[in-house]
Amino acid sequence: MDTDNKMKKALENVVTRLTTIRAGRANPALVNGIMVEYYGVATPLQSLANITSPEARQLLIKPFDRSCVKDIEKAIQEANIGINPTNNGEMVILTIPELTEERRREYVKLAKNIGEEGKVALRNIRQEAKEEITAAKYPEDEEKLYIEDLQEQIDKYNKLIDEEIKKKETELMEI
Repeated sequence: MDTDNKMKKALENVVTRLTTIRAGRANPALVNGIMVEYYGVATPLQSLANITSPEARQLLIKPFDRSCVKDIEKAIQEANIGINPTNNGEMVILTIPELTEERRREYVKLAKNIGEEGKVALRNIRQEAKEEITAAKYPEDEEKLYIEDLQEQIDKYNKLIDEEIKKKETELMEI
């Protein structure tokens, strides 16, 4: 059974989704997944430009080909990430505004929802694995051992998800 791999992927998914929640700091992960129309082809922003964070509240997106600065700016606006890009002709600059207390609380709720979805995914994985164990017709005591093992794995990954959520919550509530 590749249950452990599935659980790792569920945890990685939670961690990846948490990086897209902005914490008031500039993080290149904020623009992950933004596709830019480049010569008629939707292209990931990361493959068109260098993305750096020279200051805590600023992202600089310097394209390898200056002719696509306007396309990058347009793609960021359409992505609706809550930040208006500015363009100096050579690069796109994203200035991250200070988060309000209300916005921070919304983001904490969002982080908790992402964590809960991760735990639901883990429960589904556990259910699948339990069904596989039962279907394999192991002797009763062996089956019980496998199920206990499975529960230990679930507990471990649930704890890891809780730790990730706690980290994100701390990062969000930090002023």
